Amino acid sequence: MKKIGLFFGSFNPIHIGHLILANYILENSDMEELWFVVSPQNPFKDKKSLLNDHNRLDMVQLAVKNYTKMRASNIEFSLPKPSYTIDTLTYLNEKYPDYSFALIMGEDNLKSLPKWKNYEKLVSDYQIIVYPRTFEGNVSPSLNDSKLRNHENISLINAPIIELSATEIRKMIKEGKNVRPMLPPEVFEYLDGSSFYK
Repeated sequence: MKKIGLFFGSFNPIHIGHLILANYILENSDMEELWFVVSPQNPFKDKKSLLNDHNRLDMVQLAVKNYTKMRASNIEFSLPKPSYTIDTLTYLNEKYPDYSFALIMGEDNLKSLPKWKNYEKLVSDYQIIVYPRTFEGNVSPSLNDSKLRNHENISLINAPIIELSATEIRKMIKEGKNVRPMLPPEVFEYLDGSSFYK
């Protein structure tokens, strides 16, 4: 079975923090590939700040083109909305029966996982790789009280914490500030030649 890590997100835009994290996971786990799963429009997110699905997919494809073990996935574009992770995984298992999928998430998502659709099945059927996040006041919520913390399918990895946010990058672009160091070069060129986020 080929092992694939799934990194879900809006990637609005994808930035170097995403790539650093993805590369760390590929180099420090048994994942053979990592797919950036671009999530479609979330009805609860501000539509003004979210580029359309295909522009965000284009940027992810540009960002990963030189990384042989990374790829962009538009799998959720054709699935019913809203997208539930368990439904996407079920679909992927049917489409790729020879692949084994693992979920990549931040520790903040692990805390809220019991609110997800069919979360028990997610935890029992899939490996979940959890990376550290920064939090308000730099205090991470304790996972010690979480029954998920010690589950055999959940691995906490000591990945570098990258304090970069797409929200901050969008704000800087709108203010005419230089974001070149924060973006993969191809993504910077893509945005620099457009009116996106301005």
